[in-house]
Amino acid sequence: MKVISGTLKGRNIQGFNIDGTRPTMDRVKESLFAMIQNNIKESIVLDLFAGSGNLGIEAISNGANTCYFIDNNKEAIKTINQNISNLNIKSNSKVILSDWKKALNDFSNQGIKFDLIFVDPPYDYNVYEKILEKVSSLNLLNDNGLIILEHSNLKLKDTYNNLNLYKQKKYGNKSVNIYKIN
Repeated sequence: MKVISGTLKGRNIQGFNIDGTRPTMDRVKESLFAMIQNNIKESIVLDLFAGSGNLGIEAISNGANTCYFIDNNKEAIKTINQNISNLNIKSNSKVILSDWKKALNDFSNQGIKFDLIFVDPPYDYNVYEKILEKVSSLNLLNDNGLIILEHSNLKLKDTYNNLNLYKQKKYGNKSVNIYKIN
């Protein structure tokens, strides 16, 4: 796995073989980042179900200020910390061992909001709608913030509370849905 664009382009990312993870394919990642490129610079990012940290690292490489990497897998957290160290992006990174619900509640309690939230759980872990509803109800997105979901062609609604479908793209058996506040 490699960083595909930005200041870290071409650098290796470890962790393509972490149990329970499924790294985003390069062509999907490239297309996804093309869709959100105008929202990355100086953003605050949440990489939920971070796995190797692939998406958050790509965001930092493209100018994000800070990325919070969340995963409840200790092996994933170890790998994320190793990648952050190898890429020398510690000052841009916060790594937290936590499940998604606790993490979102903690961010709400601390008044932390995001410009970009990546949601890429294992495909058999059907929490997409719950996460959209939770992000909306806790008001975790800044104005013009985006929540980006990678999934296995689920049929998701166009609206979840104050979040509306902004962009959608299919890649064979994978889809990316991007929601923003209406």
